[in-house]
Amino acid sequence: MDKNQAIRTGRHCVFALHAHLVFVTKYRRHVLDAGAIQLLREHFARVCEKADVKLVEMNGEDDHVHLLVEYSPTVQLSTLVNSLKGVSSRMLKKERPDITHRYWKNVLWSPSYFAASCGGAPLSVIKQYVENQRTPTS
Repeated sequence: MDKNQAIRTGRHCVFALHAHLVFVTKYRRHVLDAGAIQLLREHFARVCEKADVKLVEMNGEDDHVHLLVEYSPTVQLSTLVNSLKGVSSRMLKKERPDITHRYWKNVLWSPSYFAASCGGAPLSVIKQYVENQRTPTS
């Protein structure tokens, strides 16, 4: 395991969970500029902190954002995503009314999102490790 990847402990578990999240704007409209992405980064970090999640990295383009988060097994990703999208949408409307005309019918985010687990060894290495756990004795 990468030395930079911290292994965390909970009451009954040891874990290192990371997820790559992608949110797209409604109908992939070009809503976000550099200033909006910076505001989103700040709001995402605040939401993550309240949820005991670490925002490792975040960036985006005109029509989507990428987040890399580190989270505990007690966090439901779907709940985290709803909080991230809901808070960021409300706060961006409040702080950047100049870009709300680019939204689709006053909606910032598409209801869908992409989530992938990441970090650790490749699946092929883990599969081989599991397969070789107990070798048959002759």
